[in-house]
Amino acid sequence: MAPYISFLFLLSLLISAFQLAHAVDPLVDLGYAKYQGKEGKEGVQRWLGMRYAEAPIKGLRFAAPKDPKKEKKVQHAYDFGKSCLSTGVEPKKHTSEDCLFVNVWAPAKAKKDAKLPVYFYVQGGGFNTNSAPRLDGTGLVKASDEKIVVVTINYRVGLYGFLASKEIRDKASLNNGLKDQIKALEWVKKHIKEFGGDPDHVTIGGSSAGAASVYYLLSAYGGKGLDTFHAAAAGSPSFGTQLNVKESQYMYDTLVKNAKCKGKDSLKCLRKIDAKKLQKIDKKLPLPGAKGKPAFMYSPTIDGDLITDYTYRLFGGGKFKKVPTIFGADTNDGTAFVPKNTNTQKDSDNYLKRQWPALEQKHFDRIHNLYPKTNDKFPKAGKYGAYWRQGSNAYGQMRYMCPAITISTAAALHGKMNEAWNFHYDVEDPVAMDKGIGVGHCADVPAIWGPTYAGGPKSYKDKGVNAPIVPVMQGYWTSFIRSFNPNKHRAKGSPEWKPLKEKKDDRELSRLHIKTGETGMKPIDRRQNEACSYFVKVGVELKM
Repeated sequence: MAPYISFLFLLSLLISAFQLAHAVDPLVDLGYAKYQGKEGKEGVQRWLGMRYAEAPIKGLRFAAPKDPKKEKKVQHAYDFGKSCLSTGVEPKKHTSEDCLFVNVWAPAKAKKDAKLPVYFYVQGGGFNTNSAPRLDGTGLVKASDEKIVVVTINYRVGLYGFLASKEIRDKASLNNGLKDQIKALEWVKKHIKEFGGDPDHVTIGGSSAGAASVYYLLSAYGGKGLDTFHAAAAGSPSFGTQLNVKESQYMYDTLVKNAKCKGKDSLKCLRKIDAKKLQKIDKKLPLPGAKGKPAFMYSPTIDGDLITDYTYRLFGGGKFKKVPTIFGADTNDGTAFVPKNTNTQKDSDNYLKRQWPALEQKHFDRIHNLYPKTNDKFPKAGKYGAYWRQGSNAYGQMRYMCPAITISTAAALHGKMNEAWNFHYDVEDPVAMDKGIGVGHCADVPAIWGPTYAGGPKSYKDKGVNAPIVPVMQGYWTSFIRSFNPNKHRAKGSPEWKPLKEKKDDRELSRLHIKTGETGMKPIDRRQNEACSYFVKVGVELKM
């Protein structure tokens, strides 16, 4: 009997050794470098601040991203790398021009060959800042029952990512912020298996400019050429004014003048200037045809290659990658941007004109009809103008809500109808409601990532009034990441999230209305449809 017991004992040791050999090692060898990660909170392993591209400095400023250089020593991947420099902001402790880093979260118990679905998230910031460089993926991994891998990245913004001119077109590279994202997706395809991820099951996502990045990736090269992702889930996609290279030249010329590079090889001269000095001389300018400065100056440029046309025209013509999609927006996406002292209709119009200089009186007449002045009162908002919420409603719908509906509609019409889902996030935080912010820009982010890991109001935490919405949102999101369908693994008791359009002859579009205790499918109302139909009609006129 003893030899039999010894054999079983030996067999169990061999099985254990085999399993350990196939577990994801905190030390990963990526060929160009070895990165030592560590187990973080709640059994989730993390690798932070890994390079996915060479430092874009000196001669690589304004250049397309290059493969990272080889490192001889083991690199500690314990902390986030520095985030990219923001427009017109002096470099700080946690920012640098050397900023192209990727972060990965995976279940600590995952096997190297687990082939877990991957969520690749692009942070927002209006293409002028990295707004969430330290977002923690732990909550999403846990919410998925430890069945996914989460990836976040930094990418170049402002002049480093989106300065455009004939000089940059001819001697450097345009739209480098987007090319950074493409490079990071190529990194995922090549290396994510080392972390237990499946390179053939990748969902891209983002919020605000991150969601805009998602639609730019979907429509890249006219919808052809990117094989690095397989689904998309994003919130509040931003449609701003899109300029071509010629229209963007004034930004470059002004920078050259401020840098005293005029009369020289201007690109070579700009590459030699210290980043700290470059940040100081970089000034926000009005867009062509506007009298005031926009919320965001630098943004992706129509270059005839990566971006071939206006977004409304690309999606209207079906020139985008056909994959399962989720898009949506928040009720009051505009309140964070429109100045609170907007007191007259002219103030409101002027703000919109600064963002979309192509707006004419005929457009304003229609916008006034679609978005009349409100009589809402906000006693805890402090001083605010009579047209703040009117302007906010118009801006939020033009920039975020209608784009989300447009993309989902295009996905349903040109792709698979039952693989296009849309949402309206309407979860009211009491404090934000009192202040007049309402369900503000990217209010859905803490619910998706978890308020412990993405911040958010008290009402989302512990036993707060909105705490129940967190598992609902995380259930839909992680289900989509895992199966390309938000319903398969949704939280128990959550209603079925039906596609935007179920049949070809359906005249009514439906989306998931997300509200604590009241989440369910609702048709998009007539007024909303009327507004979005109008912006589809004039979108190209407004250079969107």
